[in-house]
Amino acid sequence: MEFSVLLSVYHGESADNLKTCFDSLKSQTRQPDEIVLVEDGPLSDELNALISILETESPNLRVVRLEKCGGLGNALMEGMKYCRYPYVARMDTDDICLPARFEVQSDFLAEHPEIDICGSWHNEFKNTPENIIAIKKLPESHAELERYAKKRNPMNHPTVMFRKSSVEKAGGYQEFPLFEDYYLWARMFVAGCKFYNIQRPLLLFRTSDLTFEKRGGWKYAMIECKLELEMYRMGFISLLRMVGNICLRFPLRIIPLWMRKVVYMTFLRTK
Repeated sequence: MEFSVLLSVYHGESADNLKTCFDSLKSQTRQPDEIVLVEDGPLSDELNALISILETESPNLRVVRLEKCGGLGNALMEGMKYCRYPYVARMDTDDICLPARFEVQSDFLAEHPEIDICGSWHNEFKNTPENIIAIKKLPESHAELERYAKKRNPMNHPTVMFRKSSVEKAGGYQEFPLFEDYYLWARMFVAGCKFYNIQRPLLLFRTSDLTFEKRGGWKYAMIECKLELEMYRMGFISLLRMVGNICLRFPLRIIPLWMRKVVYMTFLRTK
């Protein structure tokens, strides 16, 4: 089964994190046929130097250079155009794939042609990969995930592998700042795509206090309300569910950072 890996890097990324990410790709028990790395606007000298080395070392690496930073949704939308294979795996450039990730997911999708997208749990680590602070678990079956998706994001975006044609059928990645992935999943559910999550971690997700800071504030809260309204308009959730989601989630976005962190780590993660 041939597949591409799609990543996007921007100027704020650490060169050390990017190198660690690529080291994890090289350590896979099943190697990708292609790695598509989108440069989302101008990068630092350190990143440019590292990417030049990676291009020399990795004959399957294709680098897509965008003139200006347009956000993750736009970068992934452009990157998908360069993915030549029928399956695409996503990850972020500061995360680490566990060695068997691609083998497990590609085997599952090959054995289950009815499934369009396959994700997994992930381990969240702070500072070093050995310092696992939580596991983000998600439901397994399509029916469970469809119910879950009406309340919360049903997939860990950096862990997914999907059929490219299925994502394109739903309109592909689109610009929806901060919620590009959730917006895509909702459209895929409406389009009849089938979801599944492997019930174990296949990726190490880098986290910090900044992670929780990014998931709060008035701007984040208003964009999340816009997403809820859009999911209602497309018929994915009911009016009652939309109102309930907003009433539950809006306060979480505007409370102080330390309180939001406590809520996430106590109620939304498994240690």
